[in-house]
Amino acid sequence: MRVLAIVAFAIAVGATHAAPVNAQRGGAQGPPPTPRAQAPVDLTGDWVSLVTEDWRWRMMTPPKGDVSSIPVTAEARKVAEAWDPAKDVAAGDQCKSYSAPWIMRLPGRIRISWENDATLKVETEAGTQTRLFRFGNQPAAAGPATYLGNSVARWEAVGGRRGQGPRGGSLSVMTTGMKAGYLRKNGVPFSEKATVEEHYNATSEPNGDRWLILTTVVRDPVYLNAPWVTSTHFKKVPDGQSWTPTPCEAS
Repeated sequence: MRVLAIVAFAIAVGATHAAPVNAQRGGAQGPPPTPRAQAPVDLTGDWVSLVTEDWRWRMMTPPKGDVSSIPVTAEARKVAEAWDPAKDVAAGDQCKSYSAPWIMRLPGRIRISWENDATLKVETEAGTQTRLFRFGNQPAAAGPATYLGNSVARWEAVGGRRGQGPRGGSLSVMTTGMKAGYLRKNGVPFSEKATVEEHYNATSEPNGDRWLILTTVVRDPVYLNAPWVTSTHFKKVPDGQSWTPTPCEAS
């Protein structure tokens, strides 16, 4: 009888110690990490655009009708030829070219920060605009369509060794639901059916410089014959250095 009692006691103790282990393995888990916690790369801070290509279209307003390098339709050419910045000013539409397809191509600085744990905020000096990149299944912004549209973001992680997590990655953003605007300052149009696909990649150089490389793909079944692809480069600068927001200008 004494042996049986000892065996029963041992079984009871073993079950007691096993219970927490089983609970940890198969029980309720904590909340998943937020997009901010999952970030495989830090994009926050101030970045200045370096205009290393397309200077004549980015640093000044091109002549009316200049649609060079954009795969526009015949209808888009007609709209571009009819561009009248005075009408835009009269209608309060000075920000038509400070839109999601073009805002990142304008010279100046951008500032990236976290609005909350699931939303990246991108502020621009040019036009004093604010873009919000929402991760996950957050609802689109309420209200009428804007030139910046609704942007949904996701991380593209580059895998590392097993158990060590990602060793890098990039940010992908898809923007839809935009109000019709301009692909350039000179009135080259995009329609409300346009979409903007963006890929943000950050690099670090041996001398300590950090670069942000943005690849943008604009698609529009109304005004483009093919996807319009551009590449834009930014260099990181000390936060707040010469930050000078400016209002939208129609021309």
